[in-house]
Amino acid sequence: MKLVALRIYQFVIMIPLLLVATILAAVFTIIATALGGARWWGYQIPKYWSRIFCALSLVKVEVYGRENISPGQSYVFVANHQGAYDIFAIYGYLGHNFRWMMKRSLERIPLVGYSCKVSGHIFVDNSTPAAVKHTMEVAEKRLAGGMSVVVFPEGSRTPDGRMHRFKRGAYFLATEFGLPVVPVTIDGAYKVLPRSGKLPRPGRIILTIHKPVMPGADGKHDLPALIEQTREAIASSLPEWQR
Repeated sequence: MKLVALRIYQFVIMIPLLLVATILAAVFTIIATALGGARWWGYQIPKYWSRIFCALSLVKVEVYGRENISPGQSYVFVANHQGAYDIFAIYGYLGHNFRWMMKRSLERIPLVGYSCKVSGHIFVDNSTPAAVKHTMEVAEKRLAGGMSVVVFPEGSRTPDGRMHRFKRGAYFLATEFGLPVVPVTIDGAYKVLPRSGKLPRPGRIILTIHKPVMPGADGKHDLPALIEQTREAIASSLPEWQR
């Protein structure tokens, strides 16, 4: 009976309202950035859109460790990728202005893709050496003045709830520009909506922001050690079976 009531709520109330909220958020973001507010509005509008998304989905997000990061500092946030609600949890509740590193194919999503482009998200193009160079130049501009970036080192959502291999490319910006790397653990998003799911389940997602991993005295990171250290930090706040 509860499941029937939940499905009625999702199809009659949740999905229509989320569709409207998504369209309005994209339109307002495009308008605001056209008026010169890309840096601020490009984060604030999606932040509240994500909170609405979680609230209408009956998903509560708890955050621990915000004291580990400082306003005005540029970071590379690396997080495990449990499911679609990772996006909403981080966007809505991280509490630090950032841009996503995202696949260029996402730029083709109607309206949403364009709003992401004009608000300054970094579309990764590794098709040619010239394209890679351009991506890095764009990233360097975006990261100026305290802007941060969020990446998922696994590359895609876990199919089974467990963490999988972290890819080296996710750390490229940190090693290239000598930025602090902040591990972020996402716990609960897999239960809310796994990769194979169609509709979210009400639940709780916990974000744990760990202490930054700073570059060495020479301003550089030891890449293998960085990957291992951040992976261990993320795993430390997950249940044993998900590590």
